[in-house]
Amino acid sequence: MINSVRNTVLAVLNKNNYGYISPADFNLYAKQAQMELFEEYFAMYNKAINMENARVSGTDYANMKRPVAEAIEHFLTHDFLVPILTPSGAPTNQFYAPSVTTVGNDFFMINRVFCYTSVTTTGTTTSLVANELVDAAANFIASGVTPGDLIVNKDTYESAIAIGVNATSIDLSDDIFTVIGHNYTVYSSSSSKTADAEKVSIGKVSMLKASLLTSPSNVFPIYTLNNSGVITVYPENISGYGSINATYFRYPKEPKWTYVTLSSGEPMFDQSQPDYMDFELPLEEEYKLIAKILQYCGVSIREGDVVQYALGQEQMQSNNK
Repeated sequence: MINSVRNTVLAVLNKNNYGYISPADFNLYAKQAQMELFEEYFAMYNKAINMENARVSGTDYANMKRPVAEAIEHFLTHDFLVPILTPSGAPTNQFYAPSVTTVGNDFFMINRVFCYTSVTTTGTTTSLVANELVDAAANFIASGVTPGDLIVNKDTYESAIAIGVNATSIDLSDDIFTVIGHNYTVYSSSSSKTADAEKVSIGKVSMLKASLLTSPSNVFPIYTLNNSGVITVYPENISGYGSINATYFRYPKEPKWTYVTLSSGEPMFDQSQPDYMDFELPLEEEYKLIAKILQYCGVSIREGDVVQYALGQEQMQSNNK
């Protein structure tokens, strides 16, 4: 879609010789346009909910909420959070919020924090078998490991689900042990030993902990999120990689129109480049992306006509909804 958007933008600009937009400038404008539309989705979803509650929204093909929800859910993902360690390397009850450096995505909004509150067993792998955890010194059946439990490689920060359980080995959903001697932790997936953490303000933590009735527990954990992107979970015994899984809305990946330069000096679209990235929005949003990018182009080349044209197209499409 990104090449189609760029060709249309250039065609509009070249119609009256308004100027040329370089690939670098186009990529900057594309990033901002996608971000604008992404953030509009949440306001559109809220509007659709209000229309549904007011009984002015239809059903089936006239359901205004469904397409917006599907577009938003494309950005809904989940990851185990990376714990913050003490200087000696011990895990704490603090975790880094999702970011590119920790889990590969920056979060827009955290939707849910899920806690694995019970460690079934720990140990060290003694041999390598694909898609298995093998520990000759363990007895996983006696330890109470069951299919569905979470297996965490504490050395690589990878995780998998137990598929089958034997005395000294566990069949895994993913091959997370590739070196003998890796340390592992098994977390119980039992509903009585897992819980959703409730988000509270930092100022309420002391008050909640001071009361026997509201003090956080493994059954009713809580968490806070500060401005530095640190999630703190209570009670403090919930710590270490694999104990916290966050479901969150991530930001769209930055779009990039990649190219090769021809002998004439003209750039030619080349999506085989390693940094190529298309828009992550649905195809029906193409006209909106074009309109918004043209607005940025008009400001850049100081052409009010381009800005007004783009605004007019955007307003026309909004009135047709």
